Amino acid sequence: MIKRTAVAAALLLAVAAGCGDVEDGSSGSPGAGGGTGGGGTLTVFAAASLTEAFTALGKTFEGAHPGVRVRFNFGGSSTLAQQITQGAPADVFASANPATMTTVTDAGDAAGQPRVFTRNRLVIAIPKDDPGKVAALRDLSRPGLKVVLCAVQVPCGSAAKTALDAAGVRVEPASRERDVKAVLTKVGLGEADAGLVYRTDVKAADGRVRGIEFPEAAKAVNDYPIVRVAKAPNAALADDFIDLVLGPEGEAVLTGAGFEAP
Repeated sequence: MIKRTAVAAALLLAVAAGCGDVEDGSSGSPGAGGGTGGGGTLTVFAAASLTEAFTALGKTFEGAHPGVRVRFNFGGSSTLAQQITQGAPADVFASANPATMTTVTDAGDAAGQPRVFTRNRLVIAIPKDDPGKVAALRDLSRPGLKVVLCAVQVPCGSAAKTALDAAGVRVEPASRERDVKAVLTKVGLGEADAGLVYRTDVKAADGRVRGIEFPEAAKAVNDYPIVRVAKAPNAALADDFIDLVLGPEGEAVLTGAGFEAP
């Protein structure tokens, strides 16, 4: 018990520091207590690929809940799941695949059954000038081509393995990154000739990279589940946010960002 409490305390400090760059609303300490009114902080742990869509939904949520601040912790789903099971304070968890969500549900840290709210698929991301002359998935196995992929334990890395295996393509990546945004950054900076990222990430890059569709991506489509965390400090706000994500407004924002309806 002492060990778990110490881990939880350390994670609280780490999450509080890590959320500073992605929170909406005013700065300050998280509010306690629930309810849909009277202020408070809603803490959402979400897959990195949801950054743009959830940030927009967070602003919508704050507008509908005066005095409430939405704080996001975006990152690799496997890392977020581990933080939650180790006691990090969170109200909502949105994962980039069901397998990672299982880590949280199996630990008894989910309140109720997770619900799939959107889907995503991979594309090949290349720099705008395409120095590697990449046109198809098979090109990623070409000697000398610098390819970056997500770590295999992260949903984008698992999906990449499934797609590459389906195509019979073997890739020796130059690096494996902690989340899909890190892969996208390396490609955008010209530090890699190609990477496998989600379609939504290329769209969010706003022309900084190019995306190449490939048929094997259909064999590795990721379902995104969302759930309230069992010990959510703000359970009522968590349920309201999940309702927003699952509702027509949430679907409109997500499909506008390039996600697919579940």
